[in-house]
Amino acid sequence: MSSVIELSESFGSFESLESFDGTAISWRQLGSGAPVVMVHGSGGGLHSWQPVAEELHDRFELWMPARRGYAPSGPGRSPKRFTDEVGDLKALIDKIGRPVHLVGMSYGATVALHAAAAGLPVRSLVLWEPPLYTAGEELAPVLAEFEDLTAHGDRRRADRLLAEKVARVPTALLDLMDAGAPDDAEPAEVPGWCRDLESMAADSVDVDRWSAVTIPTLLMRGSDTWQPMPVTLDRLATVLPHVTYTTFADQMHFAPSVVPEAVAAEITRFLPCS
Repeated sequence: MSSVIELSESFGSFESLESFDGTAISWRQLGSGAPVVMVHGSGGGLHSWQPVAEELHDRFELWMPARRGYAPSGPGRSPKRFTDEVGDLKALIDKIGRPVHLVGMSYGATVALHAAAAGLPVRSLVLWEPPLYTAGEELAPVLAEFEDLTAHGDRRRADRLLAEKVARVPTALLDLMDAGAPDDAEPAEVPGWCRDLESMAADSVDVDRWSAVTIPTLLMRGSDTWQPMPVTLDRLATVLPHVTYTTFADQMHFAPSVVPEAVAAEITRFLPCS
């Protein structure tokens, strides 16, 4: 199944295909050159990589899927596993018809690692702060509480729960987040967050397993991102056989949105244009 539909937002048109289990996976494509698939993080969607993509589309052929659970893609089955995400990427890469460079942000970077480890035709990886410390059975009660809070419309407490128990945001930043105005777009992200938590709860915090990922990898992080992200990524950098490890000064987890030009420049330096 393939269709072209116009987004109501200012992000242009998207296309959709059926993944391995019939789930509709939608994507945007722009630019020309070597194919690059950009995988968004939790709470994201088709717009997530847009600031960086605007800096890259004159050099690369960019493919930006909405992961299952995030509109306009379908919800997919529950419970979701990382193997489902890998299957969706395989379907998209089959559509592209060539090996790709795979770029992942946050949870999307974890998806990218799983895809490379599964042997998908990936030429290289670009990873922005994969939260590999957030996994395992301890997330099961977090998922249950998140579902309960969102079912009762308590988005503020649900967001704080995710920030505290999943992202491990420090208390001072949590208090600033509580003082901010709620995001009107957030309710649409609830199904995706639930499915992502299912995948993480069934996954492992074992970093050593990624030594099997032997393709060239650019690993990026912000210098001011809170623990345990830095220590986890330091460990990942020692495990990956062919890694370039880059730190962005004075930035945190949100650098791809805050300084997209700098992130795009680093990606451009790392990836071949053909």
